[in-house]
Amino acid sequence: MPRFFVEPGQIRDGYIYLTGQDAVHITRVLRLGRGDRILVLDGRGKSYQAVIEDAGRTRVICAVTGEIPVFSSPGPRLTLVQGLPKGDKMDLIVEKSTELGISRIIPLVCERTVLKLEGDKLSRRRERWLRIAREASKQCRRPDVPEVDLPGGWDQALRDLDRATALIPWEEENVLTLKSFLRENTNPGSRFMFLSARKGGLPPVRWSGPVPTVSGRLRWGRASFEQKLPVWL
Repeated sequence: MPRFFVEPGQIRDGYIYLTGQDAVHITRVLRLGRGDRILVLDGRGKSYQAVIEDAGRTRVICAVTGEIPVFSSPGPRLTLVQGLPKGDKMDLIVEKSTELGISRIIPLVCERTVLKLEGDKLSRRRERWLRIAREASKQCRRPDVPEVDLPGGWDQALRDLDRATALIPWEEENVLTLKSFLRENTNPGSRFMFLSARKGGLPPVRWSGPVPTVSGRLRWGRASFEQKLPVWL
């Protein structure tokens, strides 16, 4: 059954209203029409079974026929604080982080960040990342969509440190592994914040203990999501 993510405001009085690219995809790509069934998710863990009642070029109206209970992940809540890389590498990081189950992504503007985003460009880039996260959730059949913050500095990122355990990779650590640390310290409701800024640089920060990263010369993007994130799962 085709799956679509919507904002909660698009669900009103037993009906779901899909517009924009979703409407185009339903009518022109999938060739769906009145009577066809789809699955709609609100991005917060709740799913709705729906049947199309009206399919126009710019808007599709569906009637809710069933509701699936709210999804609750049994694992810890994982936040990725990611130093902004240059170019469009952040697109790939958002996509793979979504596929790996990250709950929240905080793009971090570091001391040596090359990519500069201001004004409208800042909000447009965030909207792009949200679309990428939504599409990645759809492709991997994830029932929710991770939060993606506006890029910001350390003050923004550190607000949550009092409620989460911060994990910072350190290439000189050879005993403690991230996987073993999480196994021993994960409880219901655990929150972890993983900080990664290979190119941008991290300022001096106190933390309870280092965790390892991969040694050697690796491509920046691949080192981030292929070498570090999979050990969480």
